[in-house]
Amino acid sequence: MVQNEVLVYTATPEGKVVPKTHLKKETSEFDVDSVSLNGGFVLKTKALSLDPYLKGRMRKPEVKSYSPPLEVGKPLETLGVGEVVRSDSPDVKVGSIWRGLIDAADYSVVSGIGLHKGKVIQNEEQLPWTNLVGSVGMPSMTAMVGLFDVGKCKAGETIFISAASGAVGQIACQIAKREGLKVLGSAGSDEKVKHLKEIGVDVAWNYKTEDTRKFLEENPFTKYFDNVGGETLDTVLETIGQKGVIISCGAISQYSVTPSERYRLGNTMQVVAKSIRWEGFIVSNFDTTEHEKTLRKLVKAGDIKIKEHVVDGLDNGEAFRDLLDGTAHGKVVYSVNK
Repeated sequence: MVQNEVLVYTATPEGKVVPKTHLKKETSEFDVDSVSLNGGFVLKTKALSLDPYLKGRMRKPEVKSYSPPLEVGKPLETLGVGEVVRSDSPDVKVGSIWRGLIDAADYSVVSGIGLHKGKVIQNEEQLPWTNLVGSVGMPSMTAMVGLFDVGKCKAGETIFISAASGAVGQIACQIAKREGLKVLGSAGSDEKVKHLKEIGVDVAWNYKTEDTRKFLEENPFTKYFDNVGGETLDTVLETIGQKGVIISCGAISQYSVTPSERYRLGNTMQVVAKSIRWEGFIVSNFDTTEHEKTLRKLVKAGDIKIKEHVVDGLDNGEAFRDLLDGTAHGKVVYSVNK
């Protein structure tokens, strides 16, 4: 019997996520040796990812979207990685590393019907557990898919990346530079801007204290990797070049506002006037096998620099709040069962 900390989704937020109100840590006993497996296995969690899209799952069940809503009163379901310590599945051996959607908990059961939510992975490069859900996990695959599968980016182009110091943005910036693009990046603090310059971003600025429109007008660009939506997206529609491409990854500026507070775009006619291609995507719809191989080699060699916001153990949702309001810097991840 072990003590098992679990992060529970306790109420649906109307706007911002409030720790201890919408997310709350609970502790209970977990019997590793006798808990029912139903064709699955027990996972001893090592790292858990927090990502902005989870805010979209914190909604009422009747609201439809591409991902299912979270269930109030149940553990937060998120991307995690860990070690299999007991198994009733012929396909998942004890000692395996398994990565997929799991309960945000120290220990969890992945039942037989839940096996499709993840897979056994190898870690031949011996990367840190947190890297497996970050720099070589879903956020980095999102960067790669956005740049190449959707954006068709190539050397000689100029790309603007918003939220450039975040989990997706920092990878997109570095990969774009490696491919020979000029990179423009915005972030929400001077510390983050300093980090962008350290990883090679050509032109970086603090959008809270400097004029984004001025930077974009002074640095002509035709590709935009959108992580924030809202006013920044509207400014891009005004300033992007003819036949520009907008890669819609997310809109974090709009995730924590109420319906009446949502930003209303005013420049959508520019899509027609400039013959803009504007495309969104869901990373799980793409085969990222080769992208992951590439990232693993680059991260292991130190050619890609990773900024992580690591929280030791579960909290009451403070880390998720800090992710959504921009307080956190880099990939936000829980490190558990060290």
